[in-house]
Amino acid sequence: MLKRFPVLFLLALTACQPAAKPLTPAESAALKPADARLAGLYEQSCKACHTVADSRAPLTGDRTQWDPRWAKGEEALLAEALVGFGSMPAGGQCFECTPDDLRALIRFMAGRE
Repeated sequence: MLKRFPVLFLLALTACQPAAKPLTPAESAALKPADARLAGLYEQSCKACHTVADSRAPLTGDRTQWDPRWAKGEEALLAEALVGFGSMPAGGQCFECTPDDLRALIRFMAGRE
């Protein structure tokens, strides 16, 4: 029984977490980073696709769409953002963004900040 306790404890903790719910594009569009500089970068480069369901980009703040991507790891998501992925151009066409900016923007959009 003692060997099972950590597993049961972890299962109980995850059961307490509210299930992620899909966001509407309007709910997604209402979100913005708390940091003013990042908010400006997000408005210029990310928001146009990450708040439009038809763009096929995961909606900002929608954990139901981001959690499977987040499972790849933060560094993998950063690498994809740097070189481009699917329809997203390299760097998300954020010519001012540093890798640290992109990392912070990914964390924000994935609901991890």
